[in-house]
Amino acid sequence: MSSPKTINTPLTAETIANLKAGDEVLINGVVYTGRDAAHKRFFAALDNNEDLPFPIEGSVIFYVGPTPAPPGTVIGSAGPTTSGRMDGFTPRMLSMGLKGMIGKGKRSPEVIAACKEHKAIYFAGLSVAALLSKAIKKSEVVAYEDLGPEAVRRLEVENFPAIVIIDADGNNLYEEGIKEYRETTS
Repeated sequence: MSSPKTINTPLTAETIANLKAGDEVLINGVVYTGRDAAHKRFFAALDNNEDLPFPIEGSVIFYVGPTPAPPGTVIGSAGPTTSGRMDGFTPRMLSMGLKGMIGKGKRSPEVIAACKEHKAIYFAGLSVAALLSKAIKKSEVVAYEDLGPEAVRRLEVENFPAIVIIDADGNNLYEEGIKEYRETTS
């Protein structure tokens, strides 16, 4: 197994082109959070010709609803949530310049096609929330504070571990892994 690739946000075309399904990465820079409720508000804002509460071009969004920060910490547990709940919103977000998503679980064929069309990446975050929270060095709410854990946050991350699940060529680690397993066990 090779060493993880260190990448920085915002994601560039060159960084994205060098990532392939199955690559382990360590993400450094700024990542924004947003789940279902925030995405609904994103779309309401866009439908009203308003700006999104974060710069979308090259950004990475982390599907997470962290727990409150214990005393002396930046954030509480911050494990990824099921990404499929955002599938209805994702193609439009990618068409606007979003370049990365961090979550867990499968994505729809429409999201996979949009990743390929718009040269974007879907990462799986480790489902060890306490470990991920240690890679978050700063957290601040930037929008929709009334949503509590689902508020949009600007996170500064350092060596945030993730795995490329869907790359910009549409390769899907979940599908490739199943295929490889079947080939080796038959």
